[in-house]
Amino acid sequence: MTEPAAASAVRIDLPHGAKVTHRDVAANGARFHIAELGDGPLVMLLHGFPQFWWTWRHQLVALAGAGYRAVAMDLRGVGGSDRTPRGYDPANLALDVTGVIRSLGEPDAALVGHDLGGYLAWTAAAMRPKLVRRLAVVSMPHPRRWRSAMLRDPRQTAASSYIWGFQRPWVPERQLTADDGALVGRLIREWSGPRLPDDEDVETYQRAMCIPSTAHCAVEPYRWLVRSLARPDGIQFNRRMKRPVRVPTLHLHGSLDPVTRTRSAAGSGEYVEAPYRWRLFDGLGHFPHEEDPAAFSAELINWLKDPEPDR
Repeated sequence: MTEPAAASAVRIDLPHGAKVTHRDVAANGARFHIAELGDGPLVMLLHGFPQFWWTWRHQLVALAGAGYRAVAMDLRGVGGSDRTPRGYDPANLALDVTGVIRSLGEPDAALVGHDLGGYLAWTAAAMRPKLVRRLAVVSMPHPRRWRSAMLRDPRQTAASSYIWGFQRPWVPERQLTADDGALVGRLIREWSGPRLPDDEDVETYQRAMCIPSTAHCAVEPYRWLVRSLARPDGIQFNRRMKRPVRVPTLHLHGSLDPVTRTRSAAGSGEYVEAPYRWRLFDGLGHFPHEEDPAAFSAELINWLKDPEPDR
């Protein structure tokens, strides 16, 4: 895929002709692509695997309409952001996020993260609390809960079998890009609830994964998560995450999520020393923000506008 073709796969317009501003910002020693819409308090949106900024297309429009500056960034190594040879541990990836907030000239942001993006949102809120105004996490337990579930819950271990498969060298990258990214489409459909995504949406993710080096960079964070479980750097990171989150937190989850069990995610509030709200979407899978964007966006915006979110 040529560089112009790669850019055209990522710098795309929103559905129904809505125009976002695409630009690059420098942070934490790399360059990051962002899609931006609206004016007001900053809401930073962090995607998960196997996606890129476009997963937040519905929320960008809804948040901008509600009076927010909505910014969806491509994580390191994905979409239009730099594909660096290293730097895919969660502490560094979280510094990417907080660095982008600073590069945008904002004092802080409400962080909204899904899947891996949720893991990084938890991490950023613990590591750089002054830069996180509020926290919303989708389909991802707190990092300490995730670690415990992966090690102690056989059902969660089985549900996360794809992560264990990522530990093989080179094989996952080849699988993700074979047949024009067919595996990406299969994963998204299998992880969704009954409301399956449109074929056109799935093809958008497949094209983005096939940009050279993206598949390798996309699986590197998961390699770190598993390989560091018994290493000093992983143990140290787990200790750092004992630091409680001290900002209002909204935790969103689909009841039919086959990747992250509800039991694994529930209970993350024990790491939050602030108002914490748990919201379970009945009948939705791993991508509630895409499977029912209207309900998801309403829940998120109502919580953001609530001056005193209760427990």
